[in-house]
Amino acid sequence: MSRQSPPTILLTGFDPFGGERLNPSWMVARALDGQRLEGTVVRALQLPTVFGESLRVLRAALAREQPVLALSLGQAGGRAALSLERVAVNIDDARIPDNAGAQPVDLPVVANAPAAYFSTLPVKAIVAAWRRAGLPGEVSQTAGTFVCNHVFYGLQHALAGGPVRSGFVHVPFLPEQVAGRPTVPSLPLEAMVQGVRLALATALTHRGADLRETGGALD
Repeated sequence: MSRQSPPTILLTGFDPFGGERLNPSWMVARALDGQRLEGTVVRALQLPTVFGESLRVLRAALAREQPVLALSLGQAGGRAALSLERVAVNIDDARIPDNAGAQPVDLPVVANAPAAYFSTLPVKAIVAAWRRAGLPGEVSQTAGTFVCNHVFYGLQHALAGGPVRSGFVHVPFLPEQVAGRPTVPSLPLEAMVQGVRLALATALTHRGADLRETGGALD
C-alpha cells in the first residue's frame, strides 16, 4: 500500500527584476522548498515578474498542488522589515516595465472583479510571532501596483470563498544588494527564511479570530 503524500503549502517567489541580479523572495522560497511543517510539505515555485504570465503560472500551480496554504513573496527594496500585506487592490499601474517590457497603466488585474481582497492570513498573529522572535515585522497596507500586487490580487481572487488561507509577504533587500549604499535597509537571508517559516507555521496553527492589536499606519 502506498503512503499518502502530505498536504502541501504553495510558496512562491519572483525572478530578479529592475536591473537586480537576484531576488530575495525566490531565494527564501527556494530555501524552504521541501521542508516539513506541521504535517505539511512546502513546495516552492518561481514566478516570472511579468503581468499576466505570473498569474497563469500561479493558477496552474494551485490546480496541480491543491495546497492547504498559499503564500506569495516579493521584493520590496527600501523597506526595513518583513511586511505582511493586508489588502490587494484590483489595479495594475506600473512605474517601470515588467520583465517582458509591459507597462500597464490603470488596468484591472481581473476584469469585473471586486475592487480589493483582504489577506486571509492571521496577519496580526504573524507579526506578533515575528516580534517575539526578535525579527523586524510589520503590517503593510499596500502591496503597490506592480507585479507583486498583481499576483497577490490574483491569488486572493483564485481562492476567494474557499477554506485555503493565503496572502503575501514583502521582503527587504539582501545585504549584498545594497553594498555601497549604507542608507538602504536590508535583512540577512537567514532572518528572512526564519520569518517566512514562522509565518507559515503561525498560519497553520492559529485558529479563530486574529489578534486584536494595533497595526495601522498614519500614511
